[in-house]
Amino acid sequence: EVQLVESGGGLVQPGGSLRLSCAASGFTFSSYAMSWVRQAPGKGLEWVSAINSGGGSTSYADSVKGRFTISRDNAKNTLYLQMNSLKPEDTGRYVCYVDQPLRRTWGQGTQVTVSS
Repeated sequence: EVQLVESGGGLVQPGGSLRLSCAASGFTFSSYAMSWVRQAPGKGLEWVSAINSGGGSTSYADSVKGRFTISRDNAKNTLYLQMNSLKPEDTGRYVCYVDQPLRRTWGQGTQVTVSS
């Protein structure tokens, strides 16, 4: 029922930019906060960013602060992550998720590789 589909990942050179999208369906998107996490090779999950339901409040991990921007378009049921000044350590699988009262739903993720 609840479905999240990420897109926009790919191979980019250090210093480059990428914009990830997370298309949501099966729930009232505008009622819920949304988040991004990532998993680098050989590492665990790292929380990246979150945004409240209305889009007016955002938060970021220290590792991405100043470089990444989370946003959402509730009319399009879509969450975004604009990633600038990318570094090799940003490489990983990026996954969006939504927290509802009794469950957390994850997308499949999209791969981001930062390499020269």
